[in-house]
Amino acid sequence: MTKKERYKKVIEYFQENMPVAETELDYTNPYELLVAVILSAQCTDKRVNVITVDLFRRFPNAKSLSESVPEEVFEYIRTCSYPNNKAKHLVGMAKMLVNDFNNVIPEDIKEMQKMPGVGRKTANVIASVIYNKPTMAVDTHVFRVSERIGLTTNSKNPLSTELELVKHIPEDIIPIAHHWLILHGRYVCTAKKPKCDKCGITEFCKFYKKNLKV
Repeated sequence: MTKKERYKKVIEYFQENMPVAETELDYTNPYELLVAVILSAQCTDKRVNVITVDLFRRFPNAKSLSESVPEEVFEYIRTCSYPNNKAKHLVGMAKMLVNDFNNVIPEDIKEMQKMPGVGRKTANVIASVIYNKPTMAVDTHVFRVSERIGLTTNSKNPLSTELELVKHIPEDIIPIAHHWLILHGRYVCTAKKPKCDKCGITEFCKFYKKNLKV
């Protein structure tokens, strides 16, 4: 099977079996999503959704967050990973969002990355979810699943994975394809023990063919 054929099969499978796929982070506006994505680095969406209930009640917008200090924010996010750094990033991000971007998250990936705590992955998520841009955020799930299936080959880092996926996936479905891969990795193609018996794409999965097919 060629790579082109594999992409076609994978896309067709998800289009039929997962026509609706979206982030599992709870948010009601772009500001809340940005905060949640920053918090989600090396932390589960489930944990972030618990944390943000009180956090958004105390800081309902960027202005209120920008007027706080990291020590106060820390008390709300202490149960997530790296709370000290994230508290500093959140306050710094809010200050820049208010003062430099007139309280509007920029659409441009490079502009977004000027804000503290916003790396390429976070910027790609915002661009994709909020602005429906054809950007592919590569987290651990996307990185692992893409390589296992055979959508990418010997990817050395998230950027190389991103570039290869964007090259082969039609531009108009890149935003939802990002969620397909994340959700498949989160619930089926798990890190330690992939649930191949419950997977619908084993027929064209390199990992299955190499390691498990009898």
